[in-house]
Amino acid sequence: MKVVQVLYSYYKNQKETNDFAAAQEELMFSIDKTYELYHYFFQLIINITSCADKKLERKQINQEEFDLNNKLSTNRFVAQLKQNKQLKSYLEEHEVEWLDNDSNATREIHKQIIESDLMKEYAAIANPTYEDDKELWKNIFKRIIPDSELLGKELEDLSIYWNDDAEIVVSFVVKTIKQFDEAQGPDQPLLPKFKDAEDEAFAITLFKKSIYDANDYKELISKHTKNWDADRIAFLDTIIMQTALAEICNFPSIPVNVSMNEYLEIAKAYSTSKSSNFINGVLDAIVKELTNEKKITKVAYINNYKK
Repeated sequence: MKVVQVLYSYYKNQKETNDFAAAQEELMFSIDKTYELYHYFFQLIINITSCADKKLERKQINQEEFDLNNKLSTNRFVAQLKQNKQLKSYLEEHEVEWLDNDSNATREIHKQIIESDLMKEYAAIANPTYEDDKELWKNIFKRIIPDSELLGKELEDLSIYWNDDAEIVVSFVVKTIKQFDEAQGPDQPLLPKFKDAEDEAFAITLFKKSIYDANDYKELISKHTKNWDADRIAFLDTIIMQTALAEICNFPSIPVNVSMNEYLEIAKAYSTSKSSNFINGVLDAIVKELTNEKKITKVAYINNYKK
């Protein structure tokens, strides 16, 4: 997804600059910002809990509000998160604007949580377990965080990258919460920016191949879209197909159907309503041609790419 985004910007700005090194630097910076958003969401959990702490300190609330805020304030998962060494280390090493963010979005989300049915259900548990504590926050990230318009505006104000990244990063946060183990205490590992060195190399190689071999991929795309008016093919669709072909042709360990499904999902999320079917048809024809010519050797080749 990041490679597609940066390639789109690279080609759109080609009249002004054709600086490949700068574009590759932009790719890595974009990935860095995504990883920052991942940490932002964990700090958001802590900041929301601070809202509950402040409500309890003021004591100007009724018994029901007190009980709900007290439950939120004493959540053991959050207590463990506050002591997390990796989170603390990241925040110490990076200058961030949002560390102690008592924003309108933070206060609004706290209010929504307190008024939600899921919080009332959680509060009804007399002695919540650590798993109950985690489940609460998993549900908050599934049902409340994605729908917050104020949070969306805040993310947009903090970084031009974050609105597009929010949905996938929320899924990473939920995955991380699932992995939390109380016995790990402050040593609980968070997800790394890259799974391993090979993962980082994949992003850079995919970006390079998408540009270096662009003429070959565009020729294949043109050959299989002869019946289409070139002006009617969305520019982003061409970028998506170009990147997909770079992956299909240069990473033999990745099955074709896996690559296809990934880029069809990107098309559904970012391009037109008809793009995924169009891209599926064109790439299917190209892959069949390349496979017949033995230019693609893959772990698996499946004709039906759709999930």
